[in-house]
Amino acid sequence: MNYRKDINGLRAIAVIAVVLFHFNASWVPGGFAGVDVFFVISGFLMTGIIFRGIEQENFSILKFYVARSNRIIPALAVLCFVLFIFGWFYLTPNDYKTLGKHIGGSISFLSNIVYLKESGYFDAASQQKWLLHTWSLSVEWQFYIIYPLLLVAMRSFMSLKAMKIAVLFGSLLGFIFCVIATYKWPNPSFYLLPARAWEMMIGGVAYLYPFPTHEKRKKLLEWFGLVLIISAYFLFTKNDLWPSYLVVLPVLGAFLLIQAQRNDSFIASNTILQKIGDWSYSIYLWHWPFVVAIYYFSLSEVFIYLGILMSVLLGFISHRYIEKQGFRNEFKNLFGYLTCKPVLIVLVIGVIGTLTFITNGFDSHYDKSVAFANDGAININQRRDECLGEYGESSRECEYGSGNVGAIVMGDSHAQSFLPIIANIIPNKTLDWTLSSCRTIEEIFYIKDGYRYDSCGDWISSSIKKTPKDVPIIIHNWLNIIFDNDLPNEFIERSFGQDIETYRDVMASQYIATICKIAENNPVIIIKDTPFFDKNIPNEMAKHILLNEPDYRGALSIDEYRRQNQRTNEIYSKVKTQCNVLLIEPEPILCGEKYCYGDSNGKPLYFDSNHLNNEGVSLFESAIKKSLISIMKRPPYS
Repeated sequence: MNYRKDINGLRAIAVIAVVLFHFNASWVPGGFAGVDVFFVISGFLMTGIIFRGIEQENFSILKFYVARSNRIIPALAVLCFVLFIFGWFYLTPNDYKTLGKHIGGSISFLSNIVYLKESGYFDAASQQKWLLHTWSLSVEWQFYIIYPLLLVAMRSFMSLKAMKIAVLFGSLLGFIFCVIATYKWPNPSFYLLPARAWEMMIGGVAYLYPFPTHEKRKKLLEWFGLVLIISAYFLFTKNDLWPSYLVVLPVLGAFLLIQAQRNDSFIASNTILQKIGDWSYSIYLWHWPFVVAIYYFSLSEVFIYLGILMSVLLGFISHRYIEKQGFRNEFKNLFGYLTCKPVLIVLVIGVIGTLTFITNGFDSHYDKSVAFANDGAININQRRDECLGEYGESSRECEYGSGNVGAIVMGDSHAQSFLPIIANIIPNKTLDWTLSSCRTIEEIFYIKDGYRYDSCGDWISSSIKKTPKDVPIIIHNWLNIIFDNDLPNEFIERSFGQDIETYRDVMASQYIATICKIAENNPVIIIKDTPFFDKNIPNEMAKHILLNEPDYRGALSIDEYRRQNQRTNEIYSKVKTQCNVLLIEPEPILCGEKYCYGDSNGKPLYFDSNHLNNEGVSLFESAIKKSLISIMKRPPYS
């Protein structure tokens, strides 16, 4: 295939959008669509390599894999190793351990699966994942593994013409699946290959079915394609479901621009775009760690511009001195392929990542004071992962203790944190009926990772129906995430057909109705919303010690805490009056005269920014005991 300057310029347009979006999303709100442009380019180039080899009857799957490895792995491995060294000195034990897991996921090209299990791509928590951007490399690599195998297998019983038709129809079916899957399984569809494969296959269609056209039409195709891509960058935001049908805009734009085949256009002849296109892979690799560093170390805005410059500079260095290193593509036998340098590099970096993870970030090399602060992040309910249902799954209904049911805990992940201390108070069996991000609201949807899930209300309804009569119910939710936090109005309107205020009114009335329904047959205690902070408390404490900075204290003014819960507290007041429930106030427990604190006597009270750890929930023991005695007024509580 002749060198395509237009495709190289298209790479530059894609990487510029991604970089600007990550450094400041307001600059290019839909810049994340640049990744979709990359997918189309990749599919075009890979289909060309495979089909030319098949047509000439000299295609080697092993040679193809090695060539891809030589292209992708060395620069990625260097980034992983640099982050490993950097993390040794500047990351907290917990973050360093997580980095080890992510290094292993990235170098094995499984990071998209790793990140899927952790959080949504656009979540705030993702801003602390140094290798989050490698999810797209993992998707591409998985495509590289499967695609040639399928094509070679098809060639054994199909003609080349039939294979081309199969790729075309596979792309169309893949798009239909993508649209359906995005609405049904939004987070998996973002990260996983099945919903993304069609984007690369449509690039293959551009290779297999080139448009025969004259120069004027080529110009029209190019500019129309460019308009579609740029429009996607500015029409869409992170609040839109993605990929969904919306991804047609950048994908079709890239498809048309490739079809135009204009090697003498502005895109192809622009020196700056050509250089950035050459360095695009390495720029993409290096830019995200700078984005994370700005967030992680709370750096000023000037570092955004410095980070962009450093991304381009390191992209140039990486391209020139790492990407251009020539490794062998062919070997005489299978053993030779196993000894190729990229395979050895993967093994070495994989071992480094694994050791970092299993040694808890090589925790022995940290000062004791750092480890002490960091322990707050792991001082949590040990049965949390075992018992907390997630992503619309039913709770596993874990049991604490034995005998008759003495109490039931209902709510979201915030309630789950209270299980150990409540189970310690209750002499009989305590049931864990918690579900991640599922507020105790019957017959209504819930939101997780910016998406709507339909099973929460059903879960609450089924729980109420099977609740034993007269057993005390302790409920705790993060309600102000709904009533006092900012929610994207366009998302609410799209998902619920209501504006934000109507949505909140409906949720409030339904919450009150649900609590009153529970309270008809059971005494109810509600623990009101606890303070939440803008930083991970144990991480920040450990980080400040590690960097020899002044001691960090998670401090939130009383006024701000009350502002956080202004509407929520009004709802709690109505619940107390209408449903005759007992409320536990966190303010006298976690706050002083002027501030609420995330730590006490140097010990973190939270394991992140909003979930109390065991140290934090232990402060509620006395209040919970008094509440149980008050509502039961009989042994074993009195």
